Amino acid sequence: MFEAVESLADEHAELETRLADPAVHAEPSLARRLSQRYAELSAVLRAHAEWLALGEDLQAARELSGEDESFAAEALELEPRLAQAEERLRHLLVPRDAADGKDVILEVKSGEGGEESALFAGDLLRMYTRYAEQRGWSTEVIDATESDLGGYKSVTVAVKAKGTPEPGEAPHALLKFEGGVHRVQRVPVTESQGRVHTSAAGVLVLPEAEQVDVEIHDGDLRIDVYRSSGPGGQSVNTTDSAVRITHLPTGVVASCQNEKSQLQNKEQAMRILRARLLAAAQEAADAEASDVRRSQIRTVDRSERIRTYNYPENRISDHRTGYKSYDLDRVLDGDLGGVIGSCVEADMAARLDALAP
Repeated sequence: MFEAVESLADEHAELETRLADPAVHAEPSLARRLSQRYAELSAVLRAHAEWLALGEDLQAARELSGEDESFAAEALELEPRLAQAEERLRHLLVPRDAADGKDVILEVKSGEGGEESALFAGDLLRMYTRYAEQRGWSTEVIDATESDLGGYKSVTVAVKAKGTPEPGEAPHALLKFEGGVHRVQRVPVTESQGRVHTSAAGVLVLPEAEQVDVEIHDGDLRIDVYRSSGPGGQSVNTTDSAVRITHLPTGVVASCQNEKSQLQNKEQAMRILRARLLAAAQEAADAEASDVRRSQIRTVDRSERIRTYNYPENRISDHRTGYKSYDLDRVLDGDLGGVIGSCVEADMAARLDALAP
């Protein structure tokens, strides 16, 4: 695997030359893609240089250990460091999801459980917003339909990184593991008997697509406008500003009613549509190549869950990795490092196993 570094060094040098060209930066989307790839390769080359240097130091210490005992002690100290450097380099060289460097559009929808499910959807939105804040990402609510008690029947939020993240640190690389059904067990605010109820909310995570990622022809779109509404069907707008866009060849639909103008809602709906079409195209490509991807559950069925949030026990359990902890309150406040980390580790282990001879 490490023999591939030489060709990556050539690509890194070529990218460095291209990024020095002012013409490249005249196309922001192109400059962003090249910068992301350059950052990925830079991390690989740094890790490779560290691995080589530690290997040389260890070899020298072993050769000199017969003359001086201090070198024997140094060799013992260098061995685990070399192993760690090798493991890091191996992880960086494992083929990644092509969309891992992208920002995301994250959708949370209420499911079984009525108002309680909608309130839980709001809790999930806050959890992801706080997590994004802790990582220095920005969030923007694109579209939302609130429930009567202040939760969300559906909410769509864009999550963006600032600058060019290190490999594995972009929003999609981490938040993609959140896609699926999230189950909650707690006493609802509407429960007068104090009984614990179970409800669920669904999360869908899409890599945000740029215009160059997906080709959309105007003739393939049907655009409908309608009057936006609030909780309980109450009209919150006196003009037909809400927009629903249907991509006729695929049947994919995106809508937005949050903005005050029809034009703004159309732009936001197009962002969602591009993300959904990109995700569909990637899934089709993966299926054609027989590459099994981690699927995201698109139905909010409590029997198909990825995670359970148990309020009485202050416990969170991830059913894919077996991760369990009793700090639910901290997790809901945005401390998702542990649970997402377990998914990243499991995914990496699966990818390494796939590369094994």
